[in-house]
Amino acid sequence: MSDPLRLAVVGASGLVGSQVLAACAGRADVHVVAIVRREITVPPTARMEVFVAEPGKWGEVIEALRPTAVISALGTTWKKAGRDEAAFRAVDQALVLAVARAAKAHGTQRFVSVSSVGADAHAKAFYLKVKGETDRELSRIGFGRLDVLRPGLLRGARGGERRIAERLGILMSPLVNPLLGGRWRAYRAIDARKVAEAALYLATRPARGRFVHDNDAILRAARSLPRLVKE
Repeated sequence: MSDPLRLAVVGASGLVGSQVLAACAGRADVHVVAIVRREITVPPTARMEVFVAEPGKWGEVIEALRPTAVISALGTTWKKAGRDEAAFRAVDQALVLAVARAAKAHGTQRFVSVSSVGADAHAKAFYLKVKGETDRELSRIGFGRLDVLRPGLLRGARGGERRIAERLGILMSPLVNPLLGGRWRAYRAIDARKVAEAALYLATRPARGRFVHDNDAILRAARSLPRLVKE
């Protein structure tokens, strides 16, 4: 049996990141390392380590760990950032890129980043512009394989963070999703668990290249995950 994939997850305390940890539970083919700024609860059956450090030290953690693959589920909200553009960029752009550059410098071969539907470096909307700029810069770092996931509205337990519009969107998604066809399919709501499963599956893929995944591609990748070896 081959050695398990050494996988680092940053943003492990968030909606998608915590689902990545859950998806790793009971798997023999992945040894996951969560890099976080505060203590988290991990699934009891996961083959997992947790490193707690300030973000400024994450590069040193990555240097020590030298993971084969990294999943970045980093991201904040406009409200958490105090509605401050610089604070928002500090997490969703600067921290993501700092992690990616440290990973590349220390031998990481594959990088999976959770972005957003509509991400575009030339977008007028600030949120989508930052996401698009980050995706563009990730593509320039030079990973052997880069996967950028661009899901629609994420469904899943996020505590009290959600805005009213998001809550309504999630509640209405069973009715609205079937009406979103053609190019609008990418904007359908999607379960965070599916995004996490897709990220985990893609982190194991050896094929080289840069890949961008919309909702349909994310769901296809998530469906492929059960084929991996489990205990």
